[in-house]
Amino acid sequence: MKLYIAEKPSLGRAVADVLPKPHQKGDGFIKVGNGDIVTWCIGHLLEQAEPDAYDPAFKKWSVEHLPIIPSDWKLVVKSKTKKQFNVVKKLIKEADVLVNLGDPDREGQILIDEMINYCGASDQKKKAALRCLVSDLNPSAVRKALNDLKPNSEFLSLSISALARARADWLYGMNMTRMCTLQGQKGGYQGVLSIGRVQTPVLGLVVHRDLEIENFVSKPFYEVVATLQTEKGEVYKGKWKPSEACEPYMDDENRVLHRQLAENVVNRITNKQGNISDFIKKTSKKAPPLPHSLSSLQIEAAKVFGYSAQKVLDTCQTLYERHKVITYPRSDCRYLPKGHLGDAPKVIQSIESTNDKLAHYTSGADLSLKSSAWNDKKVGAHHAIIPTTKKLEPSKLSKDEQNIYYLVARHYLIQFYPLSHYADKEIKTVIEGGLFISKQRDLTYVGWQALFNKEESEARKPEESLPDVTKGDPILCLNGEIQDKNTAPPKRFTDATLLAAMTGIARYVASPEIKKILKDTDGIGTEATRASIIELLFKRQYLSRKGKEIISTDIGRSVILALPESVGKPDMTAIWEAQLEAIYQKQKKYNDFMSDVTKSLSGLLDDTNQANFSSLKGKGKANTRRNYKKKSATTNRRRKAS
Repeated sequence: MKLYIAEKPSLGRAVADVLPKPHQKGDGFIKVGNGDIVTWCIGHLLEQAEPDAYDPAFKKWSVEHLPIIPSDWKLVVKSKTKKQFNVVKKLIKEADVLVNLGDPDREGQILIDEMINYCGASDQKKKAALRCLVSDLNPSAVRKALNDLKPNSEFLSLSISALARARADWLYGMNMTRMCTLQGQKGGYQGVLSIGRVQTPVLGLVVHRDLEIENFVSKPFYEVVATLQTEKGEVYKGKWKPSEACEPYMDDENRVLHRQLAENVVNRITNKQGNISDFIKKTSKKAPPLPHSLSSLQIEAAKVFGYSAQKVLDTCQTLYERHKVITYPRSDCRYLPKGHLGDAPKVIQSIESTNDKLAHYTSGADLSLKSSAWNDKKVGAHHAIIPTTKKLEPSKLSKDEQNIYYLVARHYLIQFYPLSHYADKEIKTVIEGGLFISKQRDLTYVGWQALFNKEESEARKPEESLPDVTKGDPILCLNGEIQDKNTAPPKRFTDATLLAAMTGIARYVASPEIKKILKDTDGIGTEATRASIIELLFKRQYLSRKGKEIISTDIGRSVILALPESVGKPDMTAIWEAQLEAIYQKQKKYNDFMSDVTKSLSGLLDDTNQANFSSLKGKGKANTRRNYKKKSATTNRRRKAS
């Protein structure tokens, strides 16, 4: 008997639907016509054991116990889903061949693997296990996946990487939460101070941004704009570019801080002759953005519709599982396998039927075009989020579902639209030794941008157009104008910008060496957990909302300011993400990674034990530790069920 073990019931039912009939429905499984069985987990049926499972003494939170580092890691059966666990365990023992039907990502891989291992499958059975990667729940796509089963052993490094993540997060979250809570109580705080490898640096990003804004002192700076005229009487403007000699009067961003310098430039150039030092005229083309990953979709949905990251994820899950109109949504990939090109006509037909906004544009799709999105080398266990071939009446979707489907479908459709064309001009004018730059970019062919209704697709006003000139042409400066400006503080984080910060975390790392390491990584957190991490910070009352802005609370700010500086910064956790990816790529060993984690943890605990948490006095609410769940400190283990 072949046993298909799905991550959740919706996937199990989708697989059973395409297997031989008649079907016999059991309690927690479906037996199909050829004797094979489909069963399912309900998210994780197992979870990391609490510290007191290793030693009863650990039930009491004490600094003397820290760090708690298990020598023999334990999993326990989740009480809420124990019944289904027993069903799966019994079937694993009876099966001849096991098929891992976890979602096509790191978490989906280990979710099933840990069940197979925990339930005592023989080594022979584990070696013979197969892997099925389903990213589209429609029957044709499921059949295709079932016809392309791979040895589960090929995904061992993915499973090991997930195991390393789970255990490292347990070590960090459990130990640091206990230490900070105990120190917080010494300082007069009531309740648990939740600390996590990812959540705390994300909180740190917001806190440091808020402090930067509040401590910001605006400074005036000055720009000079010259009005210039050619011999033909054509008038254009040029912006002064200060020379190196002006550096003593500028800030780090090359802004002139002394008005007298700007006034001197204006006086020198007014009614003076100059010449064209260079003229550049060229055409350029812009390719469409790639199809969406979950993070890029969440960022765009926050900008366009004001949706939170969690709302986007929840809506995507419904579109994927219930309506089956998009592919697997928890993807960090923005590329597509070339084999999917054959489905393009049907996918575009489904877009036309399912979304009224895009129906007008489907006829403009040119299937002979192939964007850079189609790249087998950049597709791993899963591909970008795209529409499926299933057609659905728009009325069947809620407004939120229509909006998210629209964003997914639009980014797919533009892969079959031509490039946008631009005409670029740049004039460099020299007046009395000063350099003035004039730039212009005109959209000459809309191409894929027709689907975005961007302002830049409108024709440029004639008075904004730069003239065609020749190097060496004489120029008259009619006048110079000083533009008084003031430096502005950075903007507060929103859902869109905070997600962007998590995915592009290298921008917030100070060390050049670490920046280099992180250049090609996917930031901190995973596609599946970033939304829950942000939401957790709100639940812990570390963050609050003011309209679209995300602001740190007094508690959140006090936590970051009390902790050792490294805990609230992304450097360490971003390096971990890079190392976890290296484990998956078989470039780093699990034991080496865990050894590094335990060494760094000991130092962090020592530093935190010396921290002053008095700023938290009188804050928080009394809370029994019994109600504290480790998933609050280690959010990188999703517990989804359908």
